[in-house]
Order: sequence, then C-alpha cells, then structure tokens
Amino acid sequence: MKKTEIDPNKLPQHVAIIMDGNGRWAGKMGKLRIFGHQNGVKSVKESVEACAEMGIKFLTLYAFSTENWSRPQKEVDALMELLVSTIRNEVPTLNKNNIRLLAIGNTNALPPNCKKELEEAIRLTAQNSHLTLILALSYSAKWEITEAAKSLVKDAIEGKISANDISENMFAEKLNTAGIPDPELLIRTSGEHRISNFLLWQCAYAEFYFTETLWPDFDRKELKKAILDYQQRERRFGLTSDQIKQAK
Repeated sequence: MKKTEIDPNKLPQHVAIIMDGNGRWAGKMGKLRIFGHQNGVKSVKESVEACAEMGIKFLTLYAFSTENWSRPQKEVDALMELLVSTIRNEVPTLNKNNIRLLAIGNTNALPPNCKKELEEAIRLTAQNSHLTLILALSYSAKWEITEAAKSLVKDAIEGKISANDISENMFAEKLNTAGIPDPELLIRTSGEHRISNFLLWQCAYAEFYFTETLWPDFDRKELKKAILDYQQRERRFGLTSDQIKQAK
C-alpha cells in the first residue's frame, strides 16, 4: 500500500523541475503563449513555498534554456520582461521566508536590465539559509560541461594541474553547480519524457518523475505526488537490494 503522507526523514535534499507546458496550456485557453508563462509564475510560487515548508534545501527550476533564444522574438522579449518583474517583486517574499536565490547558466547572455535585477536579487538574499532557489537561465548542460572542460584545459596549460590530476570531483567543481548537492529528484511536467539538456552531469543518479500536468496547473498537491512517488523508490547507486538492506 502506498503511503499518503510524506516522510520527513526521506525527503530529497535537492529537487529539480523542468517547467514545461505553458504554451500548450495557453493554447487550450485560446490565448497567446505568454499568457501561459504568466500563469506559470503562480506554480513557481507554490512549488517554492511547498519545498520550503517541507524542509527541502535546494530547488532548481529550468526557467530558460539556451535553445529558447531561438523562439519568436516577441515571446523571448515578453519572457525577459516577465522574468525581470517577477524577480523584482519576489525579493521581499524571498527574504521574509529566508530563501536564497542563485542562478546557473550563461547569464551574460541575458539582457542588461534582466542581468542587473538578477544580480541584485542574488545579493539581497545571499544571507538566507532555509531554502536555496536556483534559476537555470540561458542554461544548457552541454554548454556547462564544455565550459568546465575548457577551464580544466586552461589550468593544465598553465601548469596548475596535470591530466592525471583530473577527477570527477575536480570536474564537478568547475560546473555552475559547484558546492550544491546533485538533485535526487527531477520532475518534468506536460507529459514529455526527456530531460532536454538539463543538468546532465548532476542527474546521473536522480530519480525521474514525469507527469501529464501542464506547468500552470502544477500545484502543491502535484508536488506532493512527486515526493510520495520518490519515497516509494529504492535508491541503490549500483548496489543490489540485499546490499542496501544489509547496510541499514
């Protein structure tokens, strides 16, 4: 029988979410795609609040990929304006709830006003410690891994390290997520079953949860379903079930 209440002792420390389905949700309403993105902000707020209440320490949201720059310019512009206004408006709430904001991705590619608001919000919430909210903006896992490799090559050329020194831990320290634990649970909304160039290195051992729910309809109840599903799984990391049981 499946449990109906979340076990606080089996919470994932880090949850990552691919927020998909805003455009399709808007289409069903006969509205423009940006209408879906605007309504998706409510789901962001609910997810952040629910994670904070449950005691989850890290939440990463895939807000804008490098591939998204190829979308129609009007949609991109509207998304950037929405991002700026949302960040600006939410800083007091983040501080009130002791939530720290971080960003990963090629943020230098963001419009200057967007980058400025983001950096200011990160600065103003830097001392918060209850939950870390990480926005993946202009993010691509392949880009991130390539940049990490370039950095290691540079260190080797400068004589700081040798090729034999390079390890998984050293590589991970060159990623945007250095110092942040890898996600244990990756959620994707809208029924798509792929991870779309998101945290490829970090999700090597993540549990995947796919839901048909479109992002603007994703609420606390939907998040709870994902957490409960996660808590029913046995995380083996290459070991057998018997080995896991013996280790307990």
